[in-house]
Amino acid sequence: MAGFLEALWDIAGSESTYINAALFAAFLAFAASGEWVAERSGTLNISVEGMLLGGAFTSAVGYDITNSSSLALLAGALGGMVVAAIQAEMSHRLAADQFVVGLTLNILVFGLVGFLDNEINPETSFADRWEIPVLSDIPLLGSALFGQRWPFYVLYALIPFCWWLVFRTKWGLELRASGENPQSADVSGIDVNKRRRQSVYFAGFTSGLGGWFLIFGQIGLFEDSVVGGRGFIAIAAVIFGGWTLRGTIAGCAVFAATLSARLSVQGLGYDVNSELLQSLPFVVTILGMAVFAHRVRPPAALAQPFVRGLR
Repeated sequence: MAGFLEALWDIAGSESTYINAALFAAFLAFAASGEWVAERSGTLNISVEGMLLGGAFTSAVGYDITNSSSLALLAGALGGMVVAAIQAEMSHRLAADQFVVGLTLNILVFGLVGFLDNEINPETSFADRWEIPVLSDIPLLGSALFGQRWPFYVLYALIPFCWWLVFRTKWGLELRASGENPQSADVSGIDVNKRRRQSVYFAGFTSGLGGWFLIFGQIGLFEDSVVGGRGFIAIAAVIFGGWTLRGTIAGCAVFAATLSARLSVQGLGYDVNSELLQSLPFVVTILGMAVFAHRVRPPAALAQPFVRGLR
């Protein structure tokens, strides 16, 4: 028991634990913030994984062509939105099953990106690091929150923007109505499926940014396995957070802390079963969903297709 507590103390006192947790949380938050918007409209967007991977690949190609991480941002956003457009049009215009479409897109993007990566092999690099004076000197948390590469700071604007968009605009009001009572929203003159499509486009935009951040703010290179299933963890963070934005970000932080602790255990030299460490983030994700999925209320029409005139 004493050894276990000593290990926890070492992990909690390691600056790298907080830096890695911040990076993992930021990556999840890019995707989860857009997924939160989509789910508030009634769409359960399973293709987040494909959007992240598509954004990562197109941002890498964009950088390879332009040698600019800023222009790579635009390419990444576009890549995520291309995947989102297919998801949105298939699910909310052609009324195809959104689960089937999402899973199929994930597989399709993974295969297509793997093929194109072998053909193009884009060159990438880290973005520049920006250290905010004074704040970056705060013990433990300073480097994690205020001493990162510049793509990290995009998140500080994106999260408040998502809140403002959903709760302070007419579009956001119509979006929430589409997720809670689409029939009443339709009677009020709201184009429910259009709002749902737009929410998926937005999720593609933020997930594309997440793929861009992963390449230029976290790992510095592109491989077809870079996302590694974390798109599903982003979806779980929305459920964990009870479909609130602050809860979603808290969920990202919890899951990121688990991912970071796994690296810290290995970095500090503790002898722990490697298979257990690899599976730990996904075990925590499943447990989080099992505990919170039945304790919070999702949007009433979540994952329910809307057909005018049918209840």
